Amino acid sequence: MAGTLSGKWALVTGASKGVGKGIALELAREGANIVINYHSDAAGAQATAGEVRAFGVSARIVQANVGNSADVGRMFGEISNLDILVNNAGVQTWKALLDLTEAEWDHVLDTNLKGCFLCTQHAAKLMTQTGGSIVNIGSGCNKIAFPHLVDYTASKGGIEMFTKVAACELGKYAIRVNCVAPGAIEVERTKHEAGDYAGTWSKLTPLGRVGQPVDIGRAVVFFAGPQSEFVTGQTLWVDGGLFSKPEWPYDY
Repeated sequence: MAGTLSGKWALVTGASKGVGKGIALELAREGANIVINYHSDAAGAQATAGEVRAFGVSARIVQANVGNSADVGRMFGEISNLDILVNNAGVQTWKALLDLTEAEWDHVLDTNLKGCFLCTQHAAKLMTQTGGSIVNIGSGCNKIAFPHLVDYTASKGGIEMFTKVAACELGKYAIRVNCVAPGAIEVERTKHEAGDYAGTWSKLTPLGRVGQPVDIGRAVVFFAGPQSEFVTGQTLWVDGGLFSKPEWPYDY
């Protein structure tokens, strides 16, 4: 398939459903071949692969826990060339700071932040001769505090600063590193977080709706492709204006 990413190979972590699946499909729509990483949802990964192949590109599936160095090493041992990495895999624990356990903290930080580090390190070693694009998925909590999500917030804030440092160090290899920070995105998980997730968050979002995985996928395509070849170390907020809107006592 012809497209801005035709012939490229992209690895998307956590691509069996939700935002990761949406990212994989948008990259495939632009002609990229996709390596679909998943941890436990094998059926979801197979479904993503089927939809990716419908665009006329190749899809491979690799199981790995991105927070485990042995798993990450095994996954990258199956990848011979790579042009694009999307660090999307993430988990969260909904619990107050004073109740959060060490095990819960470690699980979230290992998956979200350590996983980003491990995958970036392995991917960059593959990209040093040819260049490439690494896109990390952040969050609105890069900018503001999310109560009851202290571990998640810490991990995503870390990802934003990791992005900047990685961009500085890897630029000499023509490897660009950027971050996409989603707002309220409607996926399988978030639909269960509130009785009316879309209705709740669309009222707070200046553009009047919640986001969809395709919105994040399109931003990733921008960072992955030639349109952003002189852009690195940046965070792009894909939130409909949600986290730019202050608490304001007046009508406007």
